[in-house]
Amino acid sequence: MELASAQVIGAGLAAIGVGAAAAGVGIVFGSFLQGALRNPAAADGQQGRLFIGFAASELLGLLAFVIAMILLFVA
Repeated sequence: MELASAQVIGAGLAAIGVGAAAAGVGIVFGSFLQGALRNPAAADGQQGRLFIGFAASELLGLLAFVIAMILLFVA
């Protein structure tokens, strides 16, 4: 019983940690784009960075889920 609760707590902490990192990456890229797009002439060159920021934050969110599942069911 103690091992199962330790696994759940560990998985939850890992998911929260990586999920918070995903939120931080999203905020950083959002702030960057908000500042960069204040200049309408620079808007065309920022689409690649927009997709990279979106992909990075989504990847970290999915990684949080995968790490939690690995800690719950494999470890």
